Amino acid sequence: MLRIILNNKKAFWALLCLPALFILQPYASGDLIAMDMLHPTGEWSARFMIAAMALSPLLSLLGPRPTLIWLIQRRRALGVAAFAYAVLHLVFYVIDMGNVDDMLAEFFALGIWTGWVAMLLFVPLALTSNDISMRALKAGWKRLQRMVYPVALLVLVHWIFIHNNLVPALVHFIPFLLLVAARFFLPRRPIFKGA
Repeated sequence: MLRIILNNKKAFWALLCLPALFILQPYASGDLIAMDMLHPTGEWSARFMIAAMALSPLLSLLGPRPTLIWLIQRRRALGVAAFAYAVLHLVFYVIDMGNVDDMLAEFFALGIWTGWVAMLLFVPLALTSNDISMRALKAGWKRLQRMVYPVALLVLVHWIFIHNNLVPALVHFIPFLLLVAARFFLPRRPIFKGA
């Protein structure tokens, strides 16, 4: 029964929206302010991005497992969800700052401009995460989607310098980095052709 529900696109999207509902509820009820929304929205954006990026290394190392194949078939949804949470993060940042002058005053801080550039690079990835773009761009589509790697690096730097704390960001990113490293040093398994 759960498998049937999760195979429904709308149900899968509802699942991806669940964290947003839990994040936004205290804000909507007035218990939290915009500043309080910055960390959870940014963190969920990073989590979905890392999850989408980790699938190929996992498939390469473990081979075609049913759960991995199922997730890879939904990888674009994970990426778009990461972008949607990044947009929420940006919206709450703008609300928190309140005006353009204050945003410009801190723009050149390392933790700020890296976030803006990551967002700028994220836009074409999200806009082309659909079948029409895949068909139109052909081989160029994969090249474009590989921009997610510099986006991830920028997000990592943004996270570290905004919080002035290495640990939370590395807790999220190190498993992915280890997977990528293992992909180069461990033997690869046969890959499912639909990935």
